[in-house]
Amino acid sequence: MTGPVRIGNASGFYGDRFSAVHEMLTGGPLDVLTGDYLAELTMLILGRDRMKDPNRGYAKTFLRQMEANLALAKEKGVKIVANAGGLNPAGLADALRELAAKLGVDVAIAHVEGDDLLQRAEELGFGKTLTANAYLGAWGITDCLNAGADIVVTGRVTDASVIVGPAAAHFGWARDDYDALAGAVAAGHVIECGTQATGGNYAFFTEHEIGVPGFPIAEISADGSSVITKHPGTGGIVNAGTVTAQLLYEITGARYAGPDVTTRFDTLTLTEDGPDRVRISGVTGEPPPPTLKVCLNGLGGFRNETTFVLTGLDIEAKAALVKEQLEGALKARPPADVQWTLARTDRPDAETEQQASALLHVAVKDADPEVAGRAFSGAAIELALASYPGFHVTAPPAAASPYGVYRAAFVDAQEVPHVAVLPDGTRRDIAPATETLPLSDVDDGRPPAPFTRAEVRRAPLGKVIGARSGDKGGNANVGVWARSDEAWRWLAHRLTVTEFKLLLPETADLEVRRHLLPNLWALNFVVEGILGEGVASQARFDPQAKALGEWLRSREIDIPEALL
Repeated sequence: MTGPVRIGNASGFYGDRFSAVHEMLTGGPLDVLTGDYLAELTMLILGRDRMKDPNRGYAKTFLRQMEANLALAKEKGVKIVANAGGLNPAGLADALRELAAKLGVDVAIAHVEGDDLLQRAEELGFGKTLTANAYLGAWGITDCLNAGADIVVTGRVTDASVIVGPAAAHFGWARDDYDALAGAVAAGHVIECGTQATGGNYAFFTEHEIGVPGFPIAEISADGSSVITKHPGTGGIVNAGTVTAQLLYEITGARYAGPDVTTRFDTLTLTEDGPDRVRISGVTGEPPPPTLKVCLNGLGGFRNETTFVLTGLDIEAKAALVKEQLEGALKARPPADVQWTLARTDRPDAETEQQASALLHVAVKDADPEVAGRAFSGAAIELALASYPGFHVTAPPAAASPYGVYRAAFVDAQEVPHVAVLPDGTRRDIAPATETLPLSDVDDGRPPAPFTRAEVRRAPLGKVIGARSGDKGGNANVGVWARSDEAWRWLAHRLTVTEFKLLLPETADLEVRRHLLPNLWALNFVVEGILGEGVASQARFDPQAKALGEWLRSREIDIPEALL
């Protein structure tokens, strides 16, 4: 095949817009429709589902979407590839066959497995855990499609693999076509989070009509270059900014490692190719590292929380009083971890009671559900008539709830089975990469020539830069980009790690690494450990760091007048 393959995405997470599958199938031509249903937190949720019923462990939403759209996809000749199999891709494949038979739709169904390492977790040195899943690559998907599959479901593959696999099948790429594979990874990384590529969560949303954004499409060519677009007439916007924002999402440095190829994000170029069309070209690839990343989720214990509302005068004294009283009430058996946070949402001489109020939040964790449960929340409520004036809380006392702990591990790729189960039931082993290259950072080289103008004005950083942030286990990344060469030259010199820590004091005592991506006029900051033991542990107010970039954009800094 020489023409572009048109791959759309209809899901960026488990819980995304249910109607997106139908919208994508009816909105315009597609060759393949993909869906990403898995995240670190999702694996924990599916692990708890599997504890209740070993036949579960997959994304049930996908099955309901297929019930409504399977016949339509068959009629239009659109193949479907999704990682909705979660912890049980074979179970989802069987359920799809039952569904197809019930609907009278003749489709060939295949699945990819081997990523689940739970039974070998202790042998591999991971210890006791609830889930243990290696990130597989695209070649199992490719084999399933080459064998005639209409639907391929997988377990834990890399997010981009559901896009790379169909492209490799369409063009017949070889395992060492690294540049083409890297180009498809870049396209996949852009569209795998759904509407984040079409105006969702976009820093400059006020400049465009966003409405209900359409889901994205990647038109991938034989050389791996692509055009990111969306169906005509759908909401949102596709431009260099929306694509840049998504390229920076949840990455580290210039090398983006995967099981099939390491993609050099510092080599790609973006070109606007007409309305709602952005071309990604020039991407180069390198052999993948010899190890695969493994997502480990375990149960960490039990957590609970209470929020005290403090209104009017003496906010700090009121907070100190209730803190002293509650800690005194719990001193016989205090929870293992107690975190207090005072949010000064109050303002003086407020016109409404809510505007006059601050929020004092206390969160506790413990291995004992009773200690973190009613023993804690009951003690908080017992203070109602004995504490600060105006005492009230935002919710009644509650039992503790279990929380999860995420860890990342790495395992030799040779230790992980990768099996394509073809539509006829044939099991085909997918060999790991034979050529590998240990991962290392790219030398940032010399920054651009500085942009210096004497006149500056104090203004929010977001007046001149965009940002997108997210989580990677216990770490957060904040990608920031400029929209002109002059702003990039200023940004590269002004926003150092030291300045970043001053602007975001929560990061002051943490390790922060900065990476330059000059082709995107962008910097990426990785903040180590800010999310504790991952999103499920609820370590901070914004547990997935989704708004960390917007906080950074709101901070004021001296900016050259010429840029403003």
